[in-house]
Amino acid sequence: MDYDAARSRAREAEASLSLSEPVSLASIQAHVERQRNRKIVIKPIEGATDKVCGLWFGLDHMDLILHARAASEVHRQQIVLHEFAHMILQHEQDIVSAEYAGTFFPDLDPERVVRALKRTDFRNEYEIAAELLADRLAARIRRSQDRSGGQPGNFGSVFG
Repeated sequence: MDYDAARSRAREAEASLSLSEPVSLASIQAHVERQRNRKIVIKPIEGATDKVCGLWFGLDHMDLILHARAASEVHRQQIVLHEFAHMILQHEQDIVSAEYAGTFFPDLDPERVVRALKRTDFRNEYEIAAELLADRLAARIRRSQDRSGGQPGNFGSVFG
């Protein structure tokens, strides 16, 4: 794996977004929705295992991101940003089997689940580039919060 190439790809992808300040998870989502001309729905996975953090499914009419329940809002944000990064980097999704789709959508016609980005190797070039881009996007969000005086999560109410 060429880490320098992955870093460069993440840097170029972030620059190509031309995000307006202030940057937030919601503003990144809106930007990606406009780019893809598709709604993105984000939902927690009920009863997720340790092996699943986030999944991106391309349905016939929208993109769906499912994420494991996270220990904090910052962790949830990172999972979602990672899935956005796959979209931004235009990582190809696999056509999924009806059995696989049924695992996550038991009440949905499997034919409506078109594609999913399934990963088993978290050290491949796609995963590394997506995580590097997610890190860069998270840093943009933090810088926006710092400039606007915002505080992540519930920090102010806990520590005053």
